[in-house]
Amino acid sequence: MLKIFLQKHLLKIAGIVTGAIGGYLYYHFVGCQSGTCPITSNPYISVIYGALIGYLLFDLFKKKETKEHGNN
Repeated sequence: MLKIFLQKHLLKIAGIVTGAIGGYLYYHFVGCQSGTCPITSNPYISVIYGALIGYLLFDLFKKKETKEHGNN
């Protein structure tokens, strides 16, 4: 059951993980020196936003489901 779930949602999970890593790296290397930036001044928020962006970007590459219609 878990194996089927992972196979079905592998691209989304990879997007979330990649985005979260990217969000943390952005916080760590770019960040916000003054502490007034709402997203990049907090590592947790940067990771969450990165994960969301990663999910949305990787979701663009999913295969479209085709529905077969009968010729009745």
